[in-house]
Amino acid sequence: MKKNQTKTEQIPKTSINWDEIKSRMARSEDTLSKKVIMTTEEKHSVLKARAQALAVEKNTDAIQQDFIEITEFRLASETFGIENKFVREVYPLKDFTILPGVPAFVLGIINVRGQILSVIDLKKFFSLPEKGLGELNKVIIVHNERMEFGILADIIHGTRSVAPDSIQTSLPNISGIGAEYLKGVTNEHLIILDAQKILEDENIIVNQETENK
Repeated sequence: MKKNQTKTEQIPKTSINWDEIKSRMARSEDTLSKKVIMTTEEKHSVLKARAQALAVEKNTDAIQQDFIEITEFRLASETFGIENKFVREVYPLKDFTILPGVPAFVLGIINVRGQILSVIDLKKFFSLPEKGLGELNKVIIVHNERMEFGILADIIHGTRSVAPDSIQTSLPNISGIGAEYLKGVTNEHLIILDAQKILEDENIIVNQETENK
């Protein structure tokens, strides 16, 4: 700080100088330690500096909170989410080939730039209400270290961040979906699927292997 500086710089309303706030708080605390009797104005200054410093700490804690990045999509009459770390890409459902002798929840196979992948209809796998296919249908390609296939979606809403503490994990079955396939539901009734459990499901794995024989 310059020796001859006597005025505090004016801070724009759209920007808060937290360093200045902390400096003011330190000066106020120093004044408090040296004076037994304080004026009303000085007391207000100390209390304001303390409140602003606490607000800085709260905001910092909120920023540092880990968020879950998910892909949000519509399936039947519900809105679902699946963690982005299991999503390879979203692919438009232009055409698919039906396979004979596979379970009803296997829609068929698609060719994704030369790679053949099966497509799973979770509405049938979870026994959700049926709804006709539309032009906006997409395939969410999910994967882990062992398995990779597509999940049929009616509409893709996009990606979003979800705070872990907003997910309710203690809940009954939703729309017939077993609790083992759910990570939880948010306050906005966004159903977050457990992609790892779906990818490891023995029924899906067996059928996937059967198709590749």
